[in-house]
Parts: sequence; C-alpha cells; structure tokens
Amino acid sequence: MHFVSCSIRQIEGWAATLGHGIAHVGADTDRARNRRKGLVITMVDVFERSAHKMRSQGMSDTAIAQFEHLYDVWANEEDTSYIHEADVEPITDIPNFHDVYETINHDKAVDAFAKTAFLKLNGGLGTSMGLDYAKSLLPVRRHKARPMRFLDIILGQVGTARTRLGVELPLTFMNSFRTSKDTMEAIAKNRHFTQEGVPVEIVQHVEPKIDLETGEPVQWPANPDLEWCPPGHGDLYSTLYESGLLAILEERGFRYLFISNSDNLGARPSRTLAQHFENTGAPIMIEVARRTEADRKGGHIVRDRVTGRLMLREMTQVDPRDRGAAMDIHKHPFFNTNNIWVRIDALRRMLDEHGGVLPLPVIRNYKTVAPTDPASTKVVQLETAMGAAVNLFNGAICVQVDRMRFLPVKTTDDLFIMRSDRFHLTDSYEMEDGDYHFPNVELDKRYYKNIQDFEERFPYGVPSIAAAASFRVEGDWTFGRNVSLFGDARLTDSGRPSYVPNGEFVGPQGVEPDEWL
Repeated sequence: MHFVSCSIRQIEGWAATLGHGIAHVGADTDRARNRRKGLVITMVDVFERSAHKMRSQGMSDTAIAQFEHLYDVWANEEDTSYIHEADVEPITDIPNFHDVYETINHDKAVDAFAKTAFLKLNGGLGTSMGLDYAKSLLPVRRHKARPMRFLDIILGQVGTARTRLGVELPLTFMNSFRTSKDTMEAIAKNRHFTQEGVPVEIVQHVEPKIDLETGEPVQWPANPDLEWCPPGHGDLYSTLYESGLLAILEERGFRYLFISNSDNLGARPSRTLAQHFENTGAPIMIEVARRTEADRKGGHIVRDRVTGRLMLREMTQVDPRDRGAAMDIHKHPFFNTNNIWVRIDALRRMLDEHGGVLPLPVIRNYKTVAPTDPASTKVVQLETAMGAAVNLFNGAICVQVDRMRFLPVKTTDDLFIMRSDRFHLTDSYEMEDGDYHFPNVELDKRYYKNIQDFEERFPYGVPSIAAAASFRVEGDWTFGRNVSLFGDARLTDSGRPSYVPNGEFVGPQGVEPDEWL
C-alpha cells in the first residue's frame, strides 16, 4: 500500500471531493481545531484505526488486506477513475446462445456439465424493498398451493439438473454475516436437498463503513451492527481464496464454476453453456444480454483499446461528457447480466499471484450509517464488482443470452412482474414466459417501495398483466380480486386512499367505466 501525507485540510475536503456535494458539519470538532494548529497526519494512521477495528472483531489478514486496497484507492485516487469513451471500443460481435446451441454435441455436453459447480451470491438483505432478512427468502409466487421463495426455486433447479442429467452439481451460497443464519436454517429444512464433500456456504467478508467527516470507521452506538457492511460482490474472489473452496472443487474433479445472483431466477444450470465454455478454452466468460432503453444506465462490456482486454464499465465510471455515448444502446448494445463462468485453475493462479486480493476498481457507495435515517452520519461504503475481474484475464470472452437467463428482482416493480400471470413456474422450477419482454411497471414509491406496503395493497395477488403494454400507479391504491390490466394502464393520484373493486379492468382511462364512449 502506498501512503501519502495529507494535511487535515485535505482530509476535510474528502467529503466535498468524494461525496458529490455532501456538506461538512461540526466546524468546531477536534479535526477542525487540529487544522487550525497546522498539524499533519498520514493516511496510514487513519487506516490503522479501521484495521484495528477489524482485528478486534477477529477478522482475517485477507479481509484486512482487501479493505486496505479499497481504502488506499479511495484515499489516494480521484473520486472516480473514469473509463473514457475514447479509450474503449464497443463490443458488437458476440456469439449468440442459439447459434452456440446448434454447434454443441448435447450428449457430450453432459460431460462438461459434470465438471461444473454452481455458486450463488446471497449476501443481500433486499433493503431497497424494506426487507430485514435475506432477499432469497422472499416468496416469489405460489406453485401447487405452496409459496415458493427464491431459495426454494434455486434448490429445485439444482435438484432437477442433478436428477435428469445424473451429475453431482454442487451448490454453494456466498452468504453475508446478515444472511447466513436464516439461509442455512431454510436449506436444512429442505428434505430434497443434500450435499456432501463440498461446503454449502462460504461467508463473505465484512468491512467498516467510513465516516466521511473523518475518514475513520464510523461509530454508531445505537446499533453497532450498522457500523459494518459487505465489500460488494467483488469480495467473492478473496472469500474463495480464503475459504479453500476452489481447492476442494479441483480435488473432486470440478473444472468450471458458474456464478450468479440469487435474485436472478433465470440463471439456471446450462449444459449448453458449460460445453461452449469448455470448447473455447477461455479463462472467464460473461453472459451478456441485449440492452433496451430500460438498461441504458447499467454496466456494459467494452474493450480496452490499449490492452485489447474486455472491461466492465459501470455508469459511475463514465465521464459526464461521455454519458450520451455510454447510454447509446445501439453503440454499446450489450449489458452485463452478472452470470459468470470461470475456469477454476485459472482463477486459482490469478488469486495466488495477487495474494488473494485482486486489484479491482473501487466503487464508492455514499449512504448514511442508518440507511432509513437520512439525518444519521454520512458514510462511504467501499465496494468492488465481480464482473470487473474480466479485465485481468487474457482471452476472456462473452456470450449473448436471451432475457430468459436474466430475471432479476431489485425492486417491487420487478417483483410485481414475477408474481404476475406472465410467468408460469414449471415442475422443473423454470420461470417460463412467452417472449420475456415485459410491460414497463412503475408503482408509486411512496406506497409500494417496501414489501410490507406492497403486500397490503395487493392482498389477493397482483392483477393480470397479460394484455398490458405498461402500468403506472400514482397514489395510494389497493386492489381487489381478479383485476385485469390492458393497454397503457394507469391510475392517477386522487389525493386519498383508493380501491380497485373485484373483477374490474384498468386501462389508459384508469378503472374502466361501464358505459361505451
């Protein structure tokens, strides 16, 4: 780690430089008094307070080394390390899943699939929907009178593949300290899922939230748990390194690891992609999908003009002057689904080379220490993205997949679609739809953002959207039984709680009137 001496005035300017306009408070603090005295401190002194806090919680040298890398980048580099449009080339010629499918010997593909292990990122609580438990434990829909959670469907997908293809297909969850207990208890209660020899769980690291005012680990005595956060899903690599999971898999004959998010039920096991990945000999393969207008602000894959390597460019890494080009879905037609295939031996070599801490770009996530309290201490959470590792490998590739392999649930708008009649959950635990092009749904965040509010307003389930082109709700509406949407359905805010009666139709005029126009 390279340290620089900083004046207190420089540290005082961090929040202005790094916080996108977050104002400083407390002019009469010790920091301000020290500045007036002209004292100078070093970044190593400030970071050591975070390292000490992590050691006192029993955290490993690998966890501390990783956070040291993140902190160093945050403290000593510019707020955003831009990936400029002039320095990259668009990726346009990517093999399509359907073309790949025609080239695969599907009997032979079982052999490649038999050498594949499955890893699900499961560290999220779903706080964007007001959840205080693992998002994977949220019911998605019912099937044969049973409520099916993300976790139930994932276990069902793996069990189906094991039975039909006669493969071991080990499944591991990367949990966080917040999701581990509930997830593992739920798995233990599943009578149909068993696994021996390969861990069902690895637990990602945890790091201190950093007080923007001081650069030190934040203090929040009212709830000390809120002083900590996960380092983003890029932490997967150091967690794999420390857990020994890669060595266990190699010893048992596994060669490939398929990684995806637990809230993406489209990321099913695929023998076609396993065989394609084996055929290419690539060290890493990212599944990408074609962008729509709704995906303009998402991370997309580009090629570095200098090195020729693929790069994941998040919108936070785009210079404001380049945003128009970066969001042009015709110029940059593909986005990252976060479904990633890696060759286990190649990843092990890369991790050994870097001592378990890959030099990934740092994402600064500005929040308050208590997410639901905007008046609480302003903090920065330092994170990395899993897909950014693609830039470290020569010979990395992409494969274009359909939307059927990208069905994420990040908001209650997404959950609305997943629970609708557009989907059918098959006995093979596949979320089936006709074309996987869905109406745009916008629910008033004041009344539907949190899952409890959402459930209260759809007590009989979500309306039918089979005939809807879009759906927009403004205001506080509760829905009766068997409500159907059609066209560009819209409900406007009446200024008071409103109700859509049983069996009604909602269209461009709102609740459809009885009389003909």
